[in-house]
Amino acid sequence: MADKSFFIDTTRCTACRGCQIACKQWNNLPAERTTNWGSFQNPADLSHSTFKLVRFSEVDAGGKVNWYFFPDQCRHCIDPPCKDAAEAYLNEAVVIDGATGAVVYTEKTRELSAEAFKEVRAACPYDIPRRNDATGLITKCTMCFDRVHHGLLPACVKACCTGALSFGDRPAMLEAARRRVEELKGKGYAKAQILDADSVRAIFLVIDDPKSYHPFATARAEMGKRRKLALPRLFRGGAGLIAGTYLVGSLMDSCGSE
Repeated sequence: MADKSFFIDTTRCTACRGCQIACKQWNNLPAERTTNWGSFQNPADLSHSTFKLVRFSEVDAGGKVNWYFFPDQCRHCIDPPCKDAAEAYLNEAVVIDGATGAVVYTEKTRELSAEAFKEVRAACPYDIPRRNDATGLITKCTMCFDRVHHGLLPACVKACCTGALSFGDRPAMLEAARRRVEELKGKGYAKAQILDADSVRAIFLVIDDPKSYHPFATARAEMGKRRKLALPRLFRGGAGLIAGTYLVGSLMDSCGSE
C-alpha cells in the first residue's frame, strides 16, 4: 500500500458538514453541547471528541463579503513535531502507520501528564492535539487508517458530496492539487495555492491569504506568544531539540512572510 494523502479543495466546500458528522459516526464520538457564539461554525473549536471541524470565516473584500470554509483536521505531518515532543517523555505515545503515513496517538498518551500535553500541543504548528482531561487520552484525526487498511476511503472523504475532499496515493493527490491550482489561476484566482504540500499529508488548496481561512491554516501563519513561550520547554533531550528546531524554522519563515 502506497503512502497516502488527502487533497482538500476549499473552493468546492459548501460547509454541509457531512464530513464532520461522518467523522463522529465512524469514530463513535459524542455530540457536543453548543451555544450561539455569533458564527454558523459549531462547535467553536476542535476538541477531544471533534476531530474534524468545518471552520467558517467572513472576510471583508472592499465592500463585499467573502465567506470561506475550511474543513480543519490533523495534517499528518511527514516529520511530525508532536511525535518528537511526546517522545521527550514517552516512546510509542505517538506512532506513524507504516502503510499510510498516518500519525496516530495511542492509548499510551494517557500516561503523559497535563504539562507534557501542553508541550505536545505547542509543538504542532496547526494547533491540532486535544486532551480529554477526565481520561488523559490525547486525540485527533487518525486518517481512518483502519478503514484505509481494508481498501475503504476515510469516513470524511466518503461523505463529501461536492468533491472537496479527495484521498489516495500521495503522488496522485499532489498532481491533482497542482493541476487544480493552475486551473484556478487561469480563471483569475491569482492567489490560488496549496499549503505546506511538501511537509504534510493533508494538502489544503485556498484562493486567498491562508490567514483569512484560519490562523493555523499553514505552518507559516503567526504562531502566537504561546508557541514562543513553549520553545524553551521543548529543548529537552534529542527529541525535544528536533521539535524545537522545527518550530524555530516555522517562526523564521513567519517573520519572512507577509
